[in-house]
Amino acid sequence: MIRSAFLALASFAGTLAASPQDKENSLGQTGPAPSAAAAPAPPNPGGSGHLAFAEAEGVRIPVAVVRGSPYQMGFHLGRLLADRMQSFIPKAMAGITAEMKSSTDALRDLWGRSAAWGDDRVEQELAGLADGSGLPLGLLQAMHAVPLAMPYSCSSIAAWGPATPDGHLRQTRNLDWSLEVGAHEFPVITVYLPDKGFPHAVPTFAGMIGAHTGLNARGIALSEMGDSPAREMPYDSLAPHFTVWFRSMLYDAENLDSALSLFRSQRLTKRYHFVFGSGAENSRGAVKIRAHAPEPPAERVRVWKDNDPADELAPHVLPGVVYQDEGRGAFPFLRDHHGKLDSAALRDLACRIPIKGGNVVNVVYDATSLELWVTYAGQGREAYERPWVHLNLRTLDANQNGQPDLAESP
Repeated sequence: MIRSAFLALASFAGTLAASPQDKENSLGQTGPAPSAAAAPAPPNPGGSGHLAFAEAEGVRIPVAVVRGSPYQMGFHLGRLLADRMQSFIPKAMAGITAEMKSSTDALRDLWGRSAAWGDDRVEQELAGLADGSGLPLGLLQAMHAVPLAMPYSCSSIAAWGPATPDGHLRQTRNLDWSLEVGAHEFPVITVYLPDKGFPHAVPTFAGMIGAHTGLNARGIALSEMGDSPAREMPYDSLAPHFTVWFRSMLYDAENLDSALSLFRSQRLTKRYHFVFGSGAENSRGAVKIRAHAPEPPAERVRVWKDNDPADELAPHVLPGVVYQDEGRGAFPFLRDHHGKLDSAALRDLACRIPIKGGNVVNVVYDATSLELWVTYAGQGREAYERPWVHLNLRTLDANQNGQPDLAESP
């Protein structure tokens, strides 16, 4: 998996750096990667950040809780995770660029093209992350460009109402990507308490601020599945990556309708499936979206609700369920456990359907009670083989002042 992904990424980087007649000879001809050294960080800019841990069966996952403006949250995130970031990002980038026979310059250019269409809050946070961690901004921009170009496969299931024992909206997210990059060795759950926008939690990796999944305080849960094959490279870079506009949605979506509205306002880069869920009482439910940017406009986006006879997976559909498992056999489990799909059942199912050999992270959300369970690959085992770690956002008190962090947010 990783070899074909790196070859595809190398091809994409070459298209950014060269004219058509020079593409074949351009890889390896770009300038050296920038040093990991950076200018001294500015004084504490305000805001705050605290580090806690979620633990289970000997597994400890850092939980970084940051508060303030986007820049301030990025600064404190970088400060809290500086050692982890310095161990992970320069080494990972050196390996990626060596395999690509290219440089961080091409990836930084790719990020710049895409970020021009994205959310300024993410760019401001990235600047703060660089200042707080001591890593160069350009290096972080290059690292954030990697998911723009690498193909990957994932899965997601949402269940609510009649499919669950208590009506709660629960949603899974499997990230099946590259174990060779080593991101799973630096796990972190980042909890953002912005001064403007909704608090939200993002299971991610040290130094990565894009959201491949997430849950906000209004009960909006987001999952993604990549559909684009390497043969369709290069993908459209004049659009924000989904990990950027997922952050926008986590900031701003207050219900399922507003999540869909925000999605429809985005320019798309390539082929994806998405599952958007809402655990709020007045907006409970979920939709599955097929968003295939290369298709003609009339065919580009399809949105399905539960038990929809027009769903691409029909007749394997059910009330209170939407899912995309890429044919991995989820339906018999969903059918046999319909009405009993609690968090434990969905954790079980999430561990049955990953792509073995590349299962990096699995997440299960209870978007009604604002809880999540996460398992990361590590210690020579894939995520589906590892313990689940639980986090309750409503009771999290990272600064240990006796008040839940969410209760103190604007």
